Amino acid sequence: MKETAITERLSGLGGAKWEVHLAAQRRVAEGQDIIELTIGEPDVPAPTRLVDAAVNALHQGRTTYSSGRGEAGLRAALAERYSDRSGRAISDLQVLCFPGTQTALYAVLMGVAETGCEVLVGDPMYATYQGVIRASGADVVPVPLRPENGFRIAADDIAARITPKTSAILLTTPHNPTGSILTKADLNAIGQLAIDHDLWIISDEVYEELVFDGNEFVSPLSLPELSDRVIVVSSISKSHAAPGFRSGWCIGPEAFAERLLPLSETMLFGNQPFIADMTEMAIREGSDVAAGMAQRFANRARILQDRLSTETRLRVHRPQAGMFAMIDVSATGLNGNDYAFHLLEHGKVAVMPGTSFGDTVDDWVRIALTVDDADFATACDRIINHVNQLQLENA
Repeated sequence: MKETAITERLSGLGGAKWEVHLAAQRRVAEGQDIIELTIGEPDVPAPTRLVDAAVNALHQGRTTYSSGRGEAGLRAALAERYSDRSGRAISDLQVLCFPGTQTALYAVLMGVAETGCEVLVGDPMYATYQGVIRASGADVVPVPLRPENGFRIAADDIAARITPKTSAILLTTPHNPTGSILTKADLNAIGQLAIDHDLWIISDEVYEELVFDGNEFVSPLSLPELSDRVIVVSSISKSHAAPGFRSGWCIGPEAFAERLLPLSETMLFGNQPFIADMTEMAIREGSDVAAGMAQRFANRARILQDRLSTETRLRVHRPQAGMFAMIDVSATGLNGNDYAFHLLEHGKVAVMPGTSFGDTVDDWVRIALTVDDADFATACDRIINHVNQLQLENA
């Protein structure tokens, strides 16, 4: 029987990237003592008030069909929030609601790219970006993110890869996996390229509320000259420790939202009303967990850098935001993939190889900062002991 071209385009982009994570989970299921630093689950449960709000909405009968755009109250709340944040008027007609950032990304990419197009995206990148771009039929064009530039995507590197086929630039700020934040100067330079070449800018801002003290987040949505070409995607997954609720959105030009609406309606008629009601409350009242998470993640990143820089030859890239830190493991003589499996086998710590996120961080691994302080301290001990044992074996 025949299968469609999309299945071939997405071949190898699913579970293969999570091989170390899955191997770690199998070992945990067998009873092994493994500290998992692989995925970005918040380190606190979803706040009780959000759960209660969703349950109350269920009891109130909020289980009917939704608008294809999303529930009116949630769209109004999002329009107000982004108007306040961007300093310019954002209408509820610029908002479409989806079940999570992932679905929003899928819909947006389907709306701006197709077969014959190219989408530029920083390498390393969030693990599903290749999939959402390839699903549209477009080609992924990686733009290397350089450690010496703080892993911030550089306009010159973007410019060198723009062709007549380029349709969009996909940004992540704050960035996953590196935790870097694009500056206003970065965005001005990238925005000028988008204007000059008539390109869309898609900005994934799901880590916006997990910015560490001393750093500043700037969205391209706040730059008036880019108002007709910026599309923001985000959700409550990280900011409100609510990934399982699957509640996200996109904010774009009104005409774009109107054109994307039939696709949204084809996929799913908005988000579920009882989840939309809870999300509206979350947006209007703000997060009571984001600040605490940001403080804890920043502290764990500091501890990781301090310990590994003084007790090993590993090099830690200090993140500015988010849930992760990147470690250069080239001093071990192993690439990131081999190191991750060796650490799992001999150090009992699970980390993600850099190659799960792109080709330019082959000698790096990503670790999650999301386990509690005691387990994180133990993980640091294990990583240090493992590296020192490797050095003895290779001496």
